[in-house]
Amino acid sequence: MSQKFILNQWSVWPPLDDNVLTEAELLSFIPKMLKRRLSPLAKTVFCAAGPCLEEGTNISTVFSSTHGELAKSFAMMEMIEAGEEISPTAFSLSVHNAIAGLFAMAYKNKIQTTVLAPGEEGIAPAFIEALGLLEEGEKEVLIVLYDEPLVEFYPATPYKLSSDSCCAIALRISKVGLGTTINFSCQKQTGDDGEQPFQVPLLVKFLSEQHNNLLVHTPRHSWSWEKQ
Repeated sequence: MSQKFILNQWSVWPPLDDNVLTEAELLSFIPKMLKRRLSPLAKTVFCAAGPCLEEGTNISTVFSSTHGELAKSFAMMEMIEAGEEISPTAFSLSVHNAIAGLFAMAYKNKIQTTVLAPGEEGIAPAFIEALGLLEEGEKEVLIVLYDEPLVEFYPATPYKLSSDSCCAIALRISKVGLGTTINFSCQKQTGDDGEQPFQVPLLVKFLSEQHNNLLVHTPRHSWSWEKQ
């Protein structure tokens, strides 16, 4: 498997430098009622994705998160254990596609959205899904990769399941146009570079520094990104 795509724009949050808009500025357009529903993870996603969007433009999106809003789900389980009632709104904001739904509402994006829980393959499934959408005729696709640390109740060690910080990266890609051409392929080597929370920093480093190749190992094979 080998596919080429154009990276038109990308953005990461927390930012790599101080020469960017603040969180308050990036979220200032969101109505207060909707903004109150945004968790810290959702705000991180919005701040990463917002700079990759043009106002009034609908775009197919692929969201990928290993754990999603697991912290919210765990908080509700604690409430149930304490005999408290769970509101339907709280439950609806804890499901895996909650952030994608809020994103569509905030940006008035009416084009299809896919939400993935990629497991050991990490960041690669989001690229596979996005490339499939481009092959089906979409002009551009927005990929959003995000996760926050697991709550302490879940023992991640020695497994590479959770990073120490909340992070999101967004990439707007296409088949043609201006930008960086990247070749994405599957390789035979195997290894274990961890799940998506461990792989996203590798992707950020690949995009932000003068590295032409990124090779991410998984237990079954490896995924390669190469700047052309």
